[in-house]
Amino acid sequence: MAEREPNWEWYRSFLQVLESGSLSAAARSLGITQPTVGRHIESLEAALGLTLFTRSSDGFSPTEAANALKPYAVGLAMTSAALRRAASSHGTGVRGTVRLTASEVIGVEVLPPILAVLRNEHPELTIELVLSNKADDLLRREADIAVRMFRPVQEALIARRIGAIEVGLHAHERYLAVHGVPRSMKELSRHTLIGFDQETAYIRSVKNKVEAFTRSRFAFRADSDLAQLGAIRAGFGVGACQSPLAARDPGLVRVLRREFSLTLDTWVAMHEDLRTSARCAVTFAALVSGLHAYLSGA
Repeated sequence: MAEREPNWEWYRSFLQVLESGSLSAAARSLGITQPTVGRHIESLEAALGLTLFTRSSDGFSPTEAANALKPYAVGLAMTSAALRRAASSHGTGVRGTVRLTASEVIGVEVLPPILAVLRNEHPELTIELVLSNKADDLLRREADIAVRMFRPVQEALIARRIGAIEVGLHAHERYLAVHGVPRSMKELSRHTLIGFDQETAYIRSVKNKVEAFTRSRFAFRADSDLAQLGAIRAGFGVGACQSPLAARDPGLVRVLRREFSLTLDTWVAMHEDLRTSARCAVTFAALVSGLHAYLSGA
């Protein structure tokens, strides 16, 4: 192995080639030239004494060694990003970058107005939003703060419970005007249903409570909650969505309220190392306050 310590830029190029499978695509993503990416890969291979890719006409294929190194390079990337966010916050007042992660519906439909108010109050604050529901992204420093629809159980996290968001069956008034309003779960079988494609842990946990609402009966299937919401709003059929969100749209009507009611336990969490960070503290507080208002229908 060469004595020279590998440069972080080499690892960054390594990750991009892993992801894209070619030097040219990695170069476009990084905003550098293809020969530069090639030199980074060659330098990293020389420093580590390993062959990381096999070259062919189809591109670059990772070797076993490259796949073994990938999680460590990803960890370096996450640490580097977290370091830059922490560095950006130093100075007077609340400033810098806060990286948030939230589920699709919360991130797209609920958080933007909350974050707009936060930005008006702290104009030197920059927000990065990742739509994800992974359980481990805070510990890996992929994000500073997470809004989660389950209780975070990992140690080293500060977590605040917001409450339970109710999920009910809804349809657009245009659909109901043509097909009528279902009066029972049995009658629901004659309607066009919108639902999931692949089961998640949450769906499996509530399946027995809503036996009539099963995949085989869905005329529209999507694993994206946003896609399901879009279909409901378009008048495609009857589907499940968050009741506080549906209440904001006068065209959406809740059906079978007593027969179908689920809850999503909602939490805001961040790594305990960030408790003294002004940028994270004000963002955490804004999310807690804004989500409480969302649950209450304000």
